[in-house]
Amino acid sequence: MWINKRNPGFCVADVPLDDLKTFELIKRGETVGVFQMESGGMVNTCRQLGPDTIEEIIAILALYRPGPMQFIPDYIRRKKGEEKVEYPHPLLEKVAKETYGILVYQEQVMQAANLLAGFSLGQADLLRRAMGKKDAAEMARQRLIFVDGCEKTNAIPPKQANAVFDLLEKFAQYGFNKSHSAAYGVVTYRTAYLKANYPVEFMAAVLSYEVNNTDKIANFVSECQRMGIPILPPDVNRSALKFSPELSEGKKDAPDAIRYGLSAIKNVGEAAVQAAMDERAKGGVYTGLEDFAGRLDTRSVNRKMLESLVKSGAFDFTKEDRASMFSRLDQVLSSAASMQRDRRSGQGGLFDDFDLGAKPKANSNLPAVTPWTMDEVLVFEKELLGFYVSGHPLDKFRGNFESTKLTKISELEEIADPKGSLHVAGILSNVDLKYTKKDNRAFATFVIEDFTGTSEVLAWPDDYEKCKEFIKNSNVVEIRGRLRKDDRSGANSLTAQDVKLLKPRKARQVRPVEEPALPEPLIKPLVLRLDATKHGTAELESLKSVLMSFPGEVPVEFEITTLEGQSVRLAFKIEQSKDLIQALLSWMK
Repeated sequence: MWINKRNPGFCVADVPLDDLKTFELIKRGETVGVFQMESGGMVNTCRQLGPDTIEEIIAILALYRPGPMQFIPDYIRRKKGEEKVEYPHPLLEKVAKETYGILVYQEQVMQAANLLAGFSLGQADLLRRAMGKKDAAEMARQRLIFVDGCEKTNAIPPKQANAVFDLLEKFAQYGFNKSHSAAYGVVTYRTAYLKANYPVEFMAAVLSYEVNNTDKIANFVSECQRMGIPILPPDVNRSALKFSPELSEGKKDAPDAIRYGLSAIKNVGEAAVQAAMDERAKGGVYTGLEDFAGRLDTRSVNRKMLESLVKSGAFDFTKEDRASMFSRLDQVLSSAASMQRDRRSGQGGLFDDFDLGAKPKANSNLPAVTPWTMDEVLVFEKELLGFYVSGHPLDKFRGNFESTKLTKISELEEIADPKGSLHVAGILSNVDLKYTKKDNRAFATFVIEDFTGTSEVLAWPDDYEKCKEFIKNSNVVEIRGRLRKDDRSGANSLTAQDVKLLKPRKARQVRPVEEPALPEPLIKPLVLRLDATKHGTAELESLKSVLMSFPGEVPVEFEITTLEGQSVRLAFKIEQSKDLIQALLSWMK
């Protein structure tokens, strides 16, 4: 949908399978969000292999599984010419040339039996099944048939035929169905193509798909930042239901930023957001918190929702401090509810015909509120959005995280072989000091967080003793440690071997995106004053007739004094003319 807006007629099924940008992206291992290629191990494999064709993508997907993974280093070396490709028999070159002599697929085993031993496809499939099941008796019988067939069909001597059979048996235990791998490979290539050629639209779609998973959102936001794609904060006037591409002011071609979706904010439901978007499309942009609450049904827009919108910055366009808006929520909701009761009782019926939006005034007599600290703002954003918008405790360390030496915390779960040390970096929290029962020695547990996620860390007494000056809440550190698997949850965590403070390294600058200004009225609005204690139905009907005769773009505001003495403002648009002004003079005093 988003791609079609700037490239009508685009269809991902029609993309070329030799796109250079796509293969370059995969070679760099920039595969976050790419189907089947997101794990840390697969990223490293892509970097080492450097696939140049769709066939190599298909092969590596078939090999990257328990069992055949052992052949990946051979595959890479042979592709790069570092290891000679040899075949036990020349006919096997027809079968395994595209996979550098390694039998990757089940179909290759069947084809080899067909070419070398004259097996029919049915017989070859029976052989494949027997090899896969490791049926000793059946395998012995199939070996005799294969050796005999090799001699009769191609004059291959028994010794060589047995060696080929051993090779087929070895690979048949791990072989993957090529048709399945090819289907996966095409989806992998297409998602990589979209990321390489339409990065903003692709990442917006990926974020929208995971809209309810704050952990994954944090990881994808980190990837967007690495790609130089700004994530713009939620805004009740600019955000869509989910994440959406956005074009900077003055730009005419491709979108260059992603706007946070309103329904992705915690405690903000899709139904309420859709109602807010429908009202925005119908009545125009919201002027502020009061306007938003007044124009929407308070039965769907509750305090919890408004709290989350304010805390996450969705009303920052008003330039009012978030703490100040938060302090007025009770007043705003009370005023909006009162106006809606008036509407339902009929007092607002006349103006509803004009499609007016309720705009209760803010009370300027409220006491001043102390603004939230940046730490408080960031805590609220992290809680409600899954990541930091106004800043990040690690912002000045972004350059450090560009190093391939560091493992992303989001990748820890993907590490199959936990042997050896690794390095992670991040900010510490939840530091908890404990003592061993045996000799009362201190050790610590704590949490480390980077741009992609969090992990628990354990520092045993010896390691804690030498690093304890650095293991403190809010410290930004680099940890050398080992993975350990929790016996109960099965999750990976870290055992620290060394902890040291991280020194900031300059990061690549992400260009700021200027947000387009919302349209402002070009003409000063007409203000008409109404008093419920003076003006009756006949006068209002007369006013209605005048206004409906001049539809247009000039804003008109009604300043209404209710029976309770409250002051309320409503607004809509007309066409300005001398005749209209003459007809409204009595209402403008």
